[in-house]
Amino acid sequence: MSALISILTIYFFIFVGFSAKKIFKDEIDEKTLILISIYFLQPILTFWGLTRTPLNFNIFFTPFIYFITISTILVVLLFLSRYILKDKKEQSIFVATSLIGNTGNLGIPLGIALFGDSSIVYTSMINIANIFFIYTVGIYLFAKEEYTFKQSISSMVKIPILWFAIIALVFNYLGINIDTSINNALQMGAYSAIVIQLIIFGIYLNKVDIKNQNLTLTLSTSFVKLILLPIVGIGYSLLFHLDPLIASILVVSLSTPLAVNNVNIAALFNCKPYLVANIVLVSTILFLAIFYFDLQFIDMVF
Repeated sequence: MSALISILTIYFFIFVGFSAKKIFKDEIDEKTLILISIYFLQPILTFWGLTRTPLNFNIFFTPFIYFITISTILVVLLFLSRYILKDKKEQSIFVATSLIGNTGNLGIPLGIALFGDSSIVYTSMINIANIFFIYTVGIYLFAKEEYTFKQSISSMVKIPILWFAIIALVFNYLGINIDTSINNALQMGAYSAIVIQLIIFGIYLNKVDIKNQNLTLTLSTSFVKLILLPIVGIGYSLLFHLDPLIASILVVSLSTPLAVNNVNIAALFNCKPYLVANIVLVSTILFLAIFYFDLQFIDMVF
């Protein structure tokens, strides 16, 4: 029950964003919130999270297992997509969206709610791995030959969160102590980032039109994202004997619904963005319905 309450408290802020956009409509400028979040608050969250725990093997091994998990499913989906869907763009949507999870907006807050602040270092590293996947494989799948890997890497290195992660890891490695007053300010920024991320997610959900739906694509994608990925993640966690707490954090990150970034990239390359937005909404609703049972299964395994 405590886990369910934790999830509902997180979704309260998503509801705030959803309601604010519903009531004030164009008076709410989500782009402003996105820019503040990406370029200021998320880097603070990343720096704070990665300097709270001394570096250890698991901090780097956890995102490695995350990447192995999504890469395994990637190979399977590339083969299966042609048999499930006929449209080429929908095949790309199926493969990409199934693997790009909401590890930032939802994964980090979920980790804090379920496992405490100690989870931030792991969820932050997993989020960085997810960003790398989005701006390489994700963009390639949505854009195909219109966007090269060189261009995707160029876009990725412009994101401040990656540079702040490197700086934080250097601070951590060198054992540089951060003054208590500065750390308190970083903590304020970090929690502000989490709340803003959840509100932004709610704003995006408000803009979705559920009428434009492809049930085969939506349900197939949701099955892979919400059920298959966590199962494979559990398998790799057991195979590599990952610490039970860290394994639980990893599987929770893999269990998150589709990321809003899917919509941004689909819109950028004219790859049926409204259809993608609907998949994001449906996967989020289904996540609410099954995540409690996911937690029970995770608790039983680990």
